[in-house]
Amino acid sequence: MRLPEIYAHRRPAISVEFFPPKTPAGEALLAQRLERFRALDPAFCSITYGAGGSTREKTLEWARRLRNEYGFETMCHLTCVGHSREELRSLLEGLWADAIENIIALRGDPPRGQENWQPHPEGLRHAVELVRLARSVAPFGIAVAGFPEGHPESPTEQEDLRYLKEKVDAGADVVITQLFFDNTDFFHYVNAARAVGVSVPIVPGIMPFRTGAQLEKFTTVYARTRNGPARIPEKLRKRLQGIASDEDAARLGIAYAIEQCEELLDRGVPGIHFYCLNESDAVDAILQSLRSSHRLA
Repeated sequence: MRLPEIYAHRRPAISVEFFPPKTPAGEALLAQRLERFRALDPAFCSITYGAGGSTREKTLEWARRLRNEYGFETMCHLTCVGHSREELRSLLEGLWADAIENIIALRGDPPRGQENWQPHPEGLRHAVELVRLARSVAPFGIAVAGFPEGHPESPTEQEDLRYLKEKVDAGADVVITQLFFDNTDFFHYVNAARAVGVSVPIVPGIMPFRTGAQLEKFTTVYARTRNGPARIPEKLRKRLQGIASDEDAARLGIAYAIEQCEELLDRGVPGIHFYCLNESDAVDAILQSLRSSHRLA
């Protein structure tokens, strides 16, 4: 099922992101957790593409496994980094042939150790070009990234929204946002996007953190924004001050994510995309809570 149909028929659509494990032990562990995720019945799962395309083969392998072995509707990450246009076309054709009907089209991050992003000499420079290419290959469901606190390379909100509108006009079906910890940032972003004519579903990305160190790493390294690291609101900082152990941090991460999700669902979001870091316990606990409060069926 393609993204437009998913968001038309499974609102609110709960989706989960995985990354390709780097070791056989990691693969075995993810396989175990996928059995638990299957019981949670996500609308779809996504599989990431490492910085600089570093996990390309594993990404494609796991996309097929998620679809064929586990029966998940699957969305494959695809980036412009390190690929010519023809290589990307071939990848897209292969995904479609393997019944992977959904992608998220990203420019991508530079390889580790390379500070600035450089396009392939025969490749694409921007995510909007990848959206156009995918749309020309097959009728994919196409997601693109949104940045509630601003893309780190966009100097203004207006420029950020202009690029978002271009991606949607090129054929994107849904926007999935970077993680955030203050829902007001998301609501402002949605209102601003609607004001410039973006009408597709805008889905919040939520990460239930497990430790304070993990929260710090993800906000400073993986969730960069126009103003630096992703913002940790004061109300969360105060609660973090009382944390004495990783177990306490994990409980707070779940509780805080539940609070975020409750407000988001009460405000009518079309779905929630969980950055689960290949862990099932937190998402399981969050969904149980949301179902017990009748926010999810």
